[in-house]
Amino acid sequence: MELKVALIQSPLAWENPTKNREHFSKKLDTLNGEVDLVILPEMFTTAFTMTPWNIAKEEGEVTVKWMQKEAERKNVALTGSMVYFEDRHYYNRLWFVEPDGKSSYYDKRHTFTLAGEDKIYNKGEKRMVIDYKGFRICPLICYDLRFPVWARNTENYDVLIYVANWPQPRVNAWDALLRARAIENMAYVIGVNRIGTDNTGHNYSGHSTVNDVFGEPIVFSTEEKILYATLDKRHISEAREKLKFLEDRDHFSLKV
Repeated sequence: MELKVALIQSPLAWENPTKNREHFSKKLDTLNGEVDLVILPEMFTTAFTMTPWNIAKEEGEVTVKWMQKEAERKNVALTGSMVYFEDRHYYNRLWFVEPDGKSSYYDKRHTFTLAGEDKIYNKGEKRMVIDYKGFRICPLICYDLRFPVWARNTENYDVLIYVANWPQPRVNAWDALLRARAIENMAYVIGVNRIGTDNTGHNYSGHSTVNDVFGEPIVFSTEEKILYATLDKRHISEAREKLKFLEDRDHFSLKV
């Protein structure tokens, strides 16, 4: 069983959802061959903004409808996070939208205190694991990567995804932690970062990648491009059968 994924590593227009949606629609039109899942960066309609009130409150709903339309049009699942306003609160919310319109969401658990994200966006309280085309997928967001307990493979997921706006000065940590999450959880780990410079002067160098269960990179890039990889369920099952590391996990509960 295989899952074909496409990672769109791209610059982002600052606080301009319309322009970013148009940009990613064009990117989707260039998809090469059969793809099951397309992964976009964190806050892909605005870049990593700490002034969400500059964006119309309905833009989150507009973008989810755009994702549903594009997922149906291209017959792919789409995932990425965005600024989302709900019940008088802002969220850094990741949506996973399937071709039939089914939509699920995850709110970023670890808001980035260094940038003051915790003061602006409500944090999430639970993880999400999605069953899609025979694969169990757990999508997380950027700063979540630094917290291995939150990513702990207690639900037998096959794929761990991180969407991000991870700046260049700390990109070595991004590379190392993505590999670590793959090795310790014996799962494919996908990281999708943006490139370019945002309006706050932060530079992003990409380093989007897919790591196999041993932490070995299958694809990697620092350029604006779409990266493709095929995930193989046999790779996971054979590795876990031969190396039963997950069976030796400590058991504990997480208070959120």
